[in-house]
Amino acid sequence: MNKKIFLILLCGIFCSRLFAGRISGSVTDDKGKPLPFASILVKGTTRGTTANSDGKYFLTLDDGRYTLSCQYVGFNKQERTITVSTETIQVDFSLTLQQLSLASVVIRPGMEDPAYEIIRNAIRKRKEYLAQLDRFQCQVYIKGQVRLRSYPKKFLGEEIDFEDGDTSKKKMIYLSETIANYSVQKPNKAKIEVLSTKVSGEKNGFGLGAPQILSFYENIISIGSNLNPRGFVSPIANNALSLYRYKYEGSFFEDGKEVNRIRVIAKRKFEPVFTGYINITEGDWRIHSLQLMLTKESQMEIIDTLRIEQLYVPYDATTWVIKSQVIYPAAKMFGFDAYGSFVNIYSQFNTDPVFAKKFFGNTYLKFYDSANKKPSSYWDSIRPIALQPDEIIDYHKKDSLEQVRKDPRYLDSLDRKRNKITLGKVLQSGITFSNSKSRTFVSIQPLIQSVSFNTVEGLVLHPGLSFFKRLDSNSSSRRSIGIGTSLRYGFSNHHFNGSVNTSYSYGRKYFSNFFINGGKQVFQFNNASALTERQNTITTLLWERNYMKIYEAPFIHAGFSKGIGEGLTIGISVQYQDRHPLENTTTTKWRDRKDVEFTPNFPQELLTENMLRHQAFMAAINIRWQPGGRYIEFPERTISIGSKYPVLSFTYTRGIHGWFGSDIDYDKWRFAVSDNLNLKLGGRVNYRFTAGGFIRNKKVQVPDFTHFNGNQLLMASPYLASFQLAPYYKYSNTNAFYTTGHLEHHLNGLLTNKIPLFRKLNWHLVTGVNAFYVNKNVYYLEAFAGLENILKVLRVDVIHSFEPSGAGTIGVRIGLKGALTGN
Repeated sequence: MNKKIFLILLCGIFCSRLFAGRISGSVTDDKGKPLPFASILVKGTTRGTTANSDGKYFLTLDDGRYTLSCQYVGFNKQERTITVSTETIQVDFSLTLQQLSLASVVIRPGMEDPAYEIIRNAIRKRKEYLAQLDRFQCQVYIKGQVRLRSYPKKFLGEEIDFEDGDTSKKKMIYLSETIANYSVQKPNKAKIEVLSTKVSGEKNGFGLGAPQILSFYENIISIGSNLNPRGFVSPIANNALSLYRYKYEGSFFEDGKEVNRIRVIAKRKFEPVFTGYINITEGDWRIHSLQLMLTKESQMEIIDTLRIEQLYVPYDATTWVIKSQVIYPAAKMFGFDAYGSFVNIYSQFNTDPVFAKKFFGNTYLKFYDSANKKPSSYWDSIRPIALQPDEIIDYHKKDSLEQVRKDPRYLDSLDRKRNKITLGKVLQSGITFSNSKSRTFVSIQPLIQSVSFNTVEGLVLHPGLSFFKRLDSNSSSRRSIGIGTSLRYGFSNHHFNGSVNTSYSYGRKYFSNFFINGGKQVFQFNNASALTERQNTITTLLWERNYMKIYEAPFIHAGFSKGIGEGLTIGISVQYQDRHPLENTTTTKWRDRKDVEFTPNFPQELLTENMLRHQAFMAAINIRWQPGGRYIEFPERTISIGSKYPVLSFTYTRGIHGWFGSDIDYDKWRFAVSDNLNLKLGGRVNYRFTAGGFIRNKKVQVPDFTHFNGNQLLMASPYLASFQLAPYYKYSNTNAFYTTGHLEHHLNGLLTNKIPLFRKLNWHLVTGVNAFYVNKNVYYLEAFAGLENILKVLRVDVIHSFEPSGAGTIGVRIGLKGALTGN
């Protein structure tokens, strides 16, 4: 081809884009009020754009004649025919409220509202439309923003500072944009490929990657895991008629198609249902659009209101696709008054894609290497929603602030402010000294964790100091080292102990960790005991119950673990202990209880006198596997997000005789399976089952026994790893086989939402059983029922235990979410 002709053709191709016409304008109602996120489409296609939250929009089209169609849920569609050339065109839309027709409907007293028959028809078609797009691909633009209307000056005793130089109460605290390819193959395969992403104020940040469509053709709508783990019932779910009332508001015509507007009303308060409007097409009974709301009366947690808007458009004669989905959350909590919007704009649908054999694989969300490095010019050319003025200011302000933050003088100033010592830090939260330039952090343990008491050491001072350094400038990198030191002095037995813990973490794709710890330390006879120093201090001083039994040992412990993909992690470790017995040295108490005395410092259920000094060398291999493991893949790392299958783990431990003078000789194993089953409206079931035992038990010392984690305190111990009323050492053994089971059912508002007081307080029932079996003479069972979500953090259980002797006990346990229970 002649070079000139080629250049002319090439120039023509580029110039046709360069001189494409730009259309801009605004969308308002007939009173001039902006209609946020209104949809503007090129008629006859799925191509178009969306207005921003101020109703402003822009669109770029090649030369030609087009018809633009503007839609907003609850308003009449408006069309404008335009001719596009090289000049910018201003096209404004003023939409009027849909005038709903009721002329053909007469509702007499005693007659059923016609909305019910429309809903029944929609329910009958639900499965068909749910399965209609069994696979598809589309591109999604996601914009999320969170704003504050007000916030307190202090929180938990610490002054609140957003480090943006702005002291006003109203501010934008989060703004991000993302463009991603979204691929789905039903019933359970999905993949998100993030092509570009940005976060205001974070040059290398990764924005939201959440293009999921909330399909109201599903029976249960799951919106995150924290708003309500039971989910929310769709207005056209199979059982919707038992939970909703409906009112026919009328109908309107759009492109010759009649659309029925149905008002959705909760039959009863405190059911997981929506209120608002859903628009259903006449004849084929599909969702046209919806405006639905969740409130606290919908059994929603964390936030106060959540508004959802969706708009669907025809893809072809038989298929409709979603065009836009906007979620508006709002919440007031602890003095913070926040609100936001999360908008998803869907385009470039392919309803019959061909996926490569291993296209989906184990990566659910992938951020490409250059996704967060796109320049502003790129975003200006591809962004489908015009930025609001304050969003432009936020990007500019925070991006400029980020540059300022790189100045060593600013980093020093910021560190000085963060490193300021306060009484609250000294007593409760601990002190952290950070050096942003070197990416190092030094932390000192708070006083509340550094002082304790026991009958062996008396008053114990055990301060802790830790050092952490991130080895790469990229905050998302895994390469880091950590060093922790722990010092311990007992004022009664005058023993000084100290240890050092070191770790190195790395792994571009899967996480790997190497650690080596050593020194001289105090151990509990059950090295995995859930009894804490703080709990033992309280029971010892106030009730003369010295439950914690300890020994002292110089030790070294080293290990390595590595994720190898497919949900599989393998670890190996070795440990040496030179175990020294310890005796009680003090009888100090704050309250002298009649007929109660301190017990010796050894498990009396297992020993008649304290153990003798001995050495122990142990080696262990650990395997953890969650089949179907899924991952979020960043350029520098991969994060596991679990799977729908249970977690399987296996540990094999050998006590090696003779190595470094080791006096033990045994082999033992343990296998565990655990899972969290979401029963949706039925609540959640958590379980953990284990089996194990000694293959050889030639020489076994008490610390190496099989111990069942008991609990003799009022505060609950971890629910799926302990027995709430069992003694600490009564059932410890060296048997060849044992099995344990923990099962709990969190009803998450089921049943209690029918009880007036409980439903308003949003307290939830929980029930279950814990058990272990060694042989026909050694077994234990406890059943419990309780209330959780009390003040959002408390759980109270009443427990009944059963033992071989026939003696049973009844007790109460109180748990704190996260702090002690692990829930």
